[in-house]
Amino acid sequence: MGSWTVPFALDRPGIYRRFGKRCLDFVVALLGAIALSPVLAVVALLVRLDSRGPVLYRGWRAGHMGRPFRIMKFRTMVPDAEQLGGSETPDDDPRITRVGVYLRRFKLDELPQLFNVVLGEMSLVGPRPEVLAEVEAYTSRERTLLVVRPGITDWASIKFHHEGRLMLGSDDPHRVYHEVIRPEKVRLGIAYVEQCSFRVDCGIILRTLVAIFE
Repeated sequence: MGSWTVPFALDRPGIYRRFGKRCLDFVVALLGAIALSPVLAVVALLVRLDSRGPVLYRGWRAGHMGRPFRIMKFRTMVPDAEQLGGSETPDDDPRITRVGVYLRRFKLDELPQLFNVVLGEMSLVGPRPEVLAEVEAYTSRERTLLVVRPGITDWASIKFHHEGRLMLGSDDPHRVYHEVIRPEKVRLGIAYVEQCSFRVDCGIILRTLVAIFE
C-alpha cells in the first residue's frame, strides 16, 4: 500500500481541541442534520422498502476514553449480518443489500452519525470508532486513539475511501484488513490525535467531500 503523508501543514493543538472543536461539532452537525433531513427521510424509506429489518444499524463502538456508545448508521446489510460474518466488509460481501451497495458507495449510510456528533458521542473529524473487541486488544500506543472523540471522517477515511475494494475476492477479509489496512489507519489516526487543529479539521472535511464526489 505504501506510506501516505499528510497533504498540508499541521498546526499545534491548543484551545481549539479543548473547547472550540466541540462547539464546531455541535453547530455544524445540528445544522447539517436539519438541512439534510429530506435526504435522511428518503434514504430511510429506501432502506425500509428494500429489505426487512430496522432502518438504522446501532452497533456498539468504543468512544472517547474507551466509553462504549451505539453508533448510528443506515442499515446496509441483512439484519443478522453480524452472526453471518465478521466486521470486515468487502464490496462483494453477500450480506450487503441492494440499496446498501449505493449507500456505502456514496457514504450516505454514515449520515445518521450527525446525531452521534450532536449528542457528544462523536466528532465530525477524528479516528473512526472501532468495535469493543478490537479496542480491548490495543497496545498502549494505540490507546492514544481514544484521547479524542471518534469521528465521522479522518485522514484514513480519505485514503481508504474505497476500503471494500481492497478486500474484493479475498478468502480472508479479516487478514487483509489487519495486514494491509489497519496499520496505516492506526498511524494516520495517531498523527491526527497528536496534531489536530481547526485548520486540519477543515482540510479533512473538504478533502472528504472531494473524495465522495470524485
